[in-house]
Amino acid sequence: MLPETLTALAAAAGIAVVQAAGGDAWEALRGRLARWFGRGDAERENGALERLDRSAAELAAASPDTAERVRTRQEVGWQTRIETLLEDLDDEQRDQAAAELRQLLDEAAPASVGAVGLVSGNTFNGPTAVQAGNHNRQDVRFGRQP
Repeated sequence: MLPETLTALAAAAGIAVVQAAGGDAWEALRGRLARWFGRGDAERENGALERLDRSAAELAAASPDTAERVRTRQEVGWQTRIETLLEDLDDEQRDQAAAELRQLLDEAAPASVGAVGLVSGNTFNGPTAVQAGNHNRQDVRFGRQP
């Protein structure tokens, strides 16, 4: 069983895959994550690329009714793959892989974080609420409160 910090790291990576899929940061994240999974083995790297591509295609094909369920399933699936890889490494390899994954996520984050909070070229008529960020919760009520 992995320490909580590594489980959280794997969860963050699963979320990053889903958030990046189909976006501007996808190709860079896709390639780096596949190399991370490959750990120097071209066959494993190619397998990871294929799985990443299938995930991106499934996310893109999801209907509005199923999109949230597909995103959740993909996040959990990638978290599980990452946890499994980390569990199969010895302590030294695990520490190195975790550091590499943290760096990969840190470098991938600026592309997505820079756009968060940007509202531009919009016209709002009437009550308006704007939410920016990742996985925020917002409860908005307009009108009289009971």
